[in-house]
Amino acid sequence: MSIGLSLGTTLAEAKMHGRKLLVPYITGGLGTDWLDVLEAVIAAGADAVEVGIPFSDPIMDGPIIQEASQRALDSGATPASILGGLAERSFGAPLAVMTYYNIVHHAGVERFAGWLDTAGVSGVILPDLPVEEMGEWKSCAAARNIETVLLVAPTTPDDRAQKLVDESQGFVYAVGVMGVTGERNALASSARTISRRLTSMTDKPVLIGIGISTPEQAKEASQDADGVVVGSALVRRLLEGGGPDGAFDFISAIRRAVDAL
Repeated sequence: MSIGLSLGTTLAEAKMHGRKLLVPYITGGLGTDWLDVLEAVIAAGADAVEVGIPFSDPIMDGPIIQEASQRALDSGATPASILGGLAERSFGAPLAVMTYYNIVHHAGVERFAGWLDTAGVSGVILPDLPVEEMGEWKSCAAARNIETVLLVAPTTPDDRAQKLVDESQGFVYAVGVMGVTGERNALASSARTISRRLTSMTDKPVLIGIGISTPEQAKEASQDADGVVVGSALVRRLLEGGGPDGAFDFISAIRRAVDAL
């Protein structure tokens, strides 16, 4: 059984010491070396890692993550096999699982929370579960010390944004641009705007995700936010065969960029 590090405590302590936070996303079950990729991005300076559990109807995922998810599913990846793989190792950074509520519901909330606990996962992101409907899930997760991270979009009104910020655990996931995940040629102006909005509402770490594609964009986004989530740009490199070494090189470049602030 893997012993998970606390997501919220780890990120809050790093923020307190002035460190910009870096959370890469990888698709669980993508290739036979996906666990080695996870270790590589931690070695490259990731403060936490978001592990995607593939779902056949992903409402938030763009073409790159969809392709990665389909490859993983085609190779036989399941929630149980992905979490079982995580449970076999111990990692030097906290893990957060990103998936869709259909998977949680199918397994049963208590059972799924138990799987996460056994796997050493300390955070979860369920983008299709409204905050008003997550009472049962949050209770089961809290009993296992699993923190539920909530997303806030650029179009979210201030009163609802404040509610989401208050309810979010681990960190606040600030959606940098409207639309599905994917690489962008430039950082959207909405990314820095929402960063400023949310950091004024909370002392929790605020991380910008969706559309962070290059070290330069990560550095720009981190000027207002506490850090970034980097997904599609990394997963594309994995789809192209970059493997653990390619992942290490790319995340190291992001780490150097945000450390330069």
